Amino acid sequence: MIAFPFAFFRLRSRHQAEADFILKIGVTGVVCGQMKISLEHIAIPATDVVALKNWYVRMLGARVVYDNGQSPPTFLLALPGGGGFEIYAAEKPLPERGNNKLAGFRHVALRVDSMDAARAELEKRGVKFAEAIRPAAGGGKTLFFADGEGNLLHLVERSKDSVFGD
Repeated sequence: MIAFPFAFFRLRSRHQAEADFILKIGVTGVVCGQMKISLEHIAIPATDVVALKNWYVRMLGARVVYDNGQSPPTFLLALPGGGGFEIYAAEKPLPERGNNKLAGFRHVALRVDSMDAARAELEKRGVKFAEAIRPAAGGGKTLFFADGEGNLLHLVERSKDSVFGD
């Protein structure tokens, strides 16, 4: 059951004053009429596309679902639990990419059932964790780490009473 409060907005059509459209924003995406929106993939421009693709395959168990066969390549990777990444060539590296306080998208949160089990498995695969596990905003635990190019990721284990629930 999702315990997250939903926001409802009632919009009137300009052409039909009596027609209402409900916009519901929640944890799993946006529902507008019959349209459901959810996160599919996140794009990661990389200085070494193949090496970063290999990192996600080795560390997170991602699988390549698309390879454009060009040089430089573009890959679409699917994560075992859903969603994925698009990895393609960057024009230039940004030294600030690991700074979680800059404006814009700063990290990708990966939901896990067990923080301890996920951490142990990732450490066996070579992931280094520089910080301790800490409380997650909205309930649960979180643990940050970097991918092969320094982009921020973090594991999130949610408690039953978190805003996202189970």
